[in-house]
Amino acid sequence: MHSNFLRYFDEVARQGSIRKASAILNVSSTTVNRKIISTENEMGVRLFERTPEGVTLTDAGAIVLEHCRKTLHDYERTRTLLDDIRDLRAGHLNIAAIDSVTYGLLPRILLSFNSIYPEVTYSITTAQPDEIMQAVADGLADIGITFTFDMHPDVRVISEKTAPIGIIMRPDHPFAGRANLTIADIAGQKMVRTVDARGRNSIIDQAISGMSSALSTNCFTDTLHVAKQMILAGRGLGLYTKIGFYEDIQQGTLCFVPLMHDVLLNLRIGVVMSASSGISPPERLLGNEIRRALAELRLDS
Repeated sequence: MHSNFLRYFDEVARQGSIRKASAILNVSSTTVNRKIISTENEMGVRLFERTPEGVTLTDAGAIVLEHCRKTLHDYERTRTLLDDIRDLRAGHLNIAAIDSVTYGLLPRILLSFNSIYPEVTYSITTAQPDEIMQAVADGLADIGITFTFDMHPDVRVISEKTAPIGIIMRPDHPFAGRANLTIADIAGQKMVRTVDARGRNSIIDQAISGMSSALSTNCFTDTLHVAKQMILAGRGLGLYTKIGFYEDIQQGTLCFVPLMHDVLLNLRIGVVMSASSGISPPERLLGNEIRRALAELRLDS
């Protein structure tokens, strides 16, 4: 349908009057009426019932209105995206992310993004989930990539994906063929686990408080690089999401088995931004790239 008709039809339906719609559109009522009649003749159905008080939609008109509004909405969305691309000449993005995201996923996204927008620069900081939320809320980070289980009131989730915590191990471990594991299964096994740089317990400990004493931990570390080397060397089982080990799992050097625990199975990782400020073109475009990259990952098995 012609773009003018879409605008005319939408406004007439909104106003219930060709005369009122014409005044808002700054087009003569004859032009608007002629366009509607022409389309009715072309389709072979009446789109409006005309009465002395104005016009009302017919059933066929209601179907056309739905199409009009969807088309107009899609057009505006497309124009916004094109404006973002056109306006994106340069900029700087502060990104705060959990450690695991910086292994493979984030570098891959930034390399691709940088090839399209080479004038955009980045600062990347790794932090714990609560620190990321606070940094975004305070305006110190433009984009956060973190677990979304404990949201800050001044932060909004742009997109998220389920990213359960399970057991990372070598493929020759006896547990490697299991469909799932429980806390009882891994009790007594040597574990490799996360502790943050300030020595605080991880979200895992918060989730399984009361049961964590059953875990025999061989290595606490705040860096995934050390954890990965310990697991690859067979010195322990890792208690992590797949995200930081994704390439290793794809290549078959490590494997992942879900841990059956209500909280850990339903953890979600997301892209977060400030709820109190607008989203700039660089933030919108990079946020979309991160969302697409996360959507492609299979993190639940």
